[in-house]
Amino acid sequence: MTHDPSHRLHGIFTPNIVPLDDRGEICEAELRRYVDWLIARGVHGLYPNGSTGEFTRFTAEERRRIIEIIVEQVAGRVPVLAGAAEANARETIRACEHYHRLGVRAVAIVSPFYYKLTPAGVFAYFREIADHSPVDVTLYNIPMFASPIDLATVRRLADECPRVVAIKDSSGDLPHMMRMIAAVRPARPDFSFLTGWDAALMPMLLIGCDGGTNATSGVVPEITRKLYDLTISGQLDAARDLQYRLLHLFDAMLYSAEFPEGFRVALSSRGFRVGHGRQPKSASQQNELDQLARQLQCLLAAEGFAEEPRGGCPATSEVDPEQVARIVQQVVGRLRDQA
Repeated sequence: MTHDPSHRLHGIFTPNIVPLDDRGEICEAELRRYVDWLIARGVHGLYPNGSTGEFTRFTAEERRRIIEIIVEQVAGRVPVLAGAAEANARETIRACEHYHRLGVRAVAIVSPFYYKLTPAGVFAYFREIADHSPVDVTLYNIPMFASPIDLATVRRLADECPRVVAIKDSSGDLPHMMRMIAAVRPARPDFSFLTGWDAALMPMLLIGCDGGTNATSGVVPEITRKLYDLTISGQLDAARDLQYRLLHLFDAMLYSAEFPEGFRVALSSRGFRVGHGRQPKSASQQNELDQLARQLQCLLAAEGFAEEPRGGCPATSEVDPEQVARIVQQVVGRLRDQA
């Protein structure tokens, strides 16, 4: 079989947030406006029903409706990578069939979650889906939430399943990404490697990634797209500066609230009525979110993407690097304890 590298998925695919109305239902009009806004600001594609889109907090029917709205609104302007993960292989295949009929470019499927599987079990799961899916499949490796997809499994799926055309890796593990590229690309030059870890977008692109599915692109698509362009064109000094600025925003949105609430409240500072997420919150959590919204608005104002909140911003909104490091260590520690 001939593999054409020109067909690789590439660029910035936005794992979009889903705006909700006052009743907690999908706000279709605002979602359509959001799609147009993202495309106008240069994202290469849309990635609905991802982790940032809180796919587990919608029903299967709602997930299908989200893809229908987005495909219709996109109208062929950019490719759609549709999150198709359901709770089991049979339902996932049905989602693949439905999204294929809608005309998506590919689907992204997270490794089995809740039950911990061996590498053999992960392989069998994806093999079953790949053998029956009418649309190209992107593996989604997010070991903090689901069974990891190890190197040998990625290579075997790439070798044996033509429908498996890409992997989206959200581990942020640079050496692991390099090993995957080295193991797979010689035999599958059409196979795409996408990073879901915004903090390492520039280095991931430099070692051979084709792009990313980056949550920051749903809030500051201008910065994420520019970082991609600068890196690909070899303007590395400017790209490095932008990567550090993006890191500042990413850390604030990711670590200051339960994921993905930070991204939701930040998007409201860009002028969208996103509503409250479906995860219930205590009064103290809501108060923390209100404070975070102000902090994020100040960060976005410093980048020129929002007005300062009423009362202004502190003289400096710089995040203490040592404090960020401590937060990161605490979060990683909790994730390891839960694994």
